[in-house]
Amino acid sequence: MKNKINRLLALTFLMMMIMTSHLFAQSGQPKAADRTLEKARQKIDSLDKKLIEILGARERVVKEIGIYKAKNNIPSLQAARFQQVIDKAIEAGKKEDLSPGFITEVLNAIHKESLRIEDALKEKK
Repeated sequence: MKNKINRLLALTFLMMMIMTSHLFAQSGQPKAADRTLEKARQKIDSLDKKLIEILGARERVVKEIGIYKAKNNIPSLQAARFQQVIDKAIEAGKKEDLSPGFITEVLNAIHKESLRIEDALKEKK
């Protein structure tokens, strides 16, 4: 009977040790994963901020172009030029493993804002 109790206690102790080590492993992983995820998200936030700054700089150049176009009666939309921009961007995007559809969609959104800015400048004229 004593042997059965000792074996039962040993088995119980072993199971508790396994469960405890499993719990410690689980509780350690999410914290490490959380830190890894948080660091990656901070990188994304920083890159997003840089993207916005670059877009702002781009639109300031668009304003310069818009002023020139307004003074010289040039239409805001220059379809051939925009196609050149898209073609170059798609080629550059391939090197970054970005799909042509994604590049086109992003540039269409940027171009839409650029046209809005240029048209607003012409209305002020």
